[in-house]
Order: sequence, then structure tokens, then C-alpha cells
Amino acid sequence: MTTNYDAIVVGARCAGSPTAMLLARAGHRVLLLDRAAFPSDTASTHLVHAPGVAALDRWGLLDAVAGSGCPPIDRYSFDFGPFTISGEPGTAYSPRRSVLDAILVDAAVAAGAELRERFSVDGLVVEDGVVVGVRGRDADGRIVTERATVVVGADGWHSRVADEVGATTYREQPMLQWSAYSYWRDLPVDGFETFIRPDRGWAAMGTNDGLTMLVVGWPMAEVKAFKADVEGNYRATLELVPAFAERVRRATRVERFAGGSVPNFFRQQHGPGWVLVGDAGYTRDSITGQGISDAFADAERVAGALDEALRGRCPLAEAMTEQQRRRDESLAPMFEFTTQLARLEPPPPDLAALLGAVSASAPAMHAFTSMAAGVLSPARFFDPAHLGPLLAAAA
Repeated sequence: MTTNYDAIVVGARCAGSPTAMLLARAGHRVLLLDRAAFPSDTASTHLVHAPGVAALDRWGLLDAVAGSGCPPIDRYSFDFGPFTISGEPGTAYSPRRSVLDAILVDAAVAAGAELRERFSVDGLVVEDGVVVGVRGRDADGRIVTERATVVVGADGWHSRVADEVGATTYREQPMLQWSAYSYWRDLPVDGFETFIRPDRGWAAMGTNDGLTMLVVGWPMAEVKAFKADVEGNYRATLELVPAFAERVRRATRVERFAGGSVPNFFRQQHGPGWVLVGDAGYTRDSITGQGISDAFADAERVAGALDEALRGRCPLAEAMTEQQRRRDESLAPMFEFTTQLARLEPPPPDLAALLGAVSASAPAMHAFTSMAAGVLSPARFFDPAHLGPLLAAAA
């Protein structure tokens, strides 16, 4: 059976479910598809910075996240060895993806989106060069074709939708670091703690069920050595800060290790009858933890553009061209900062001196942690007209 929808959203996690929810709330008929069933986990450092938390609040979902047993994160600290930069850039959360994604999916369904779990998309339906639907198999293995005015790919950086339409990538950079993480009981942390050492880095934050998520990263050039003994290398890295390593020795690991690496790119975001949202259209290394907040912001922009197009107020190409321009403009500075940080290289002397000076100024530290939280653009933070007065006041 073929049914017409305004939008079919492929992928129901941090980009797809909010997009479906916002479109459904605007009165559009939406079909939401995912290979998984919910609740379920997925590889993620699952940090929701303050801008993402603000989106959850706007959508009426923050109480559900806060009520899930996930502790708020009010303090960020970055230990560089000779100095530490810390501040309070706004409240963040780090919910397990099994928790967060279920909240988002439920919100989409409550808004009126039709959800089909365990649905595998095999391909797109294209007529006269325009995407008009999807083909796939439902949970019972039956072959299904569904049609829509627009198909939205929210299926991650390895997007099937992007592959099918041949979406081009640009500003590409390779995978830069490989990380492994797990969950620990009785591992106390003070907010979001990050440790940066030459060629190594790790971060820890509290999550649901009284657990702490601890992720360790190595440069991509050393991935073979890291993977040869993940636990041994993971623990050896922590010994670079003996006091922290001692905290971990007193804790108990309660789950297996997970992790991996992701590429870095921007991707063409739209074409005739199709749109990409979240990681399907833009992916950057996880070291700055911007993925979920970026996905939320992208979902709002895309849903707004699609609403205009579906109501006939603006052609889809025109609405999405402006959306892609706004996306690229807003994300470019953090993309550059993230890909530099992900190399895990020692900072050059001038940058090390600058960061040392930042650590001596409370306002400058607040600005740095606000940048790390995505509240302040790196372009703004490093602008001498902004940073200079903060450092001069401290001096």
C-alpha cells in the first residue's frame, strides 16, 4: 500500500525525531522511520550543552530529561597540565541515548508523527529526477513503498539517503582521533571534566543511574596500537594524571567499551524532493561534544524551512538554500576549532601562553568554557577585540 505524506523522515534519533516532531506540531503529515526500536542505545558521548538544553526547554521536553535521573552539569573544567581553565557556561546534561532518544521519539509520536520501528530503507523512489518516496521492509519483512512531498535523511554521517541522491561533500577532513568509552559506578566527577595532554585526551561526566561516562581519545595514527589493548591503553592514558587514575581504580566499570571515530565534513543539504538534517548533512569529531546540540539546532532550522515550503510560501530549493547558508556560516568556526583540537597535538607556544593567561582571568575562563559549550563562537572568543580586554583586566 502506498500512502502520501508531507514528509518522510529516515532516522529517528537526535536530528530525525525533533524534525518530525516540529513538522507534526505545525500540522504536517509525517512518517518517521528507523531501523532500531526504542528505547535503544547508540554510540555517543551524549553531552547536551546549554544551547541543546535550551532547545529541549523550548520543546517542552527538558523536564523529562531532568526527571530521568540524569544529573545537571553546571561546571566545566579543562586541565591542560600546567594550568586548568574552569567555568560555569550554563547547565548541560549528559543523558544516556537510550533515555534521550526515547523522549524525543515519544514527543514526535505525541505531536502526531507516525512511527515505524525496525524499518529498513532499501532505496528512494525517484520520478523525473525528483525524490518522491522510499522503498523498504517493515518489521515483518514485507516490502513497502511510501510516498511524500519531501524525504528527510536523518540517518547519520553514513546516510543512505545522502548516498542514494549523490549529495556532495566539502570542507572534508579525515578521521582525526579514535576514542573508547565506558560507564563507571562510584566515579565522582565535578561537572564536565576534561584532561588534555600531548597526543592524549579524556573527559568524564555524570549520566543516568548514578553512572559516570569516561571517554579516552588517541590520535588516529595510533589507532592500531590502541585497539590492540583497549582497556590497557585506556587505563595507561589515565595514569598521566595520577590523582584521576586513582579515582578510576576505586570505581567499577559496569559496561563493555564502545567507541570509534567519525569523519569531518559539510555535505550538500538538499535537492529535488530531499533534505538532509543533523549528522547526515554535517559531521565533526566528537571531541567537543557538539553533535546533539548541533542536531537540535539543525532540526529547528530545517523544520522551519520545510514548513515554509510545504505551505507553498517558498520553493523548497529557495528555503533550503538559505538554511544551508545559515548552517554553514554558524558552524564553520566550531568545525575549525574542533578539527584542530581533535588532532591532540600540543598547542603551539603562542596558543599555550594565551591559554595560560586565560586561566588567570575569571571572565576569560568563563568565555572559554562558554565557547566549549557552544554558547560563544570560537571566532568571537579568539577575536582580540573580545579577548584582549578580558586579559588586560586580569593583568
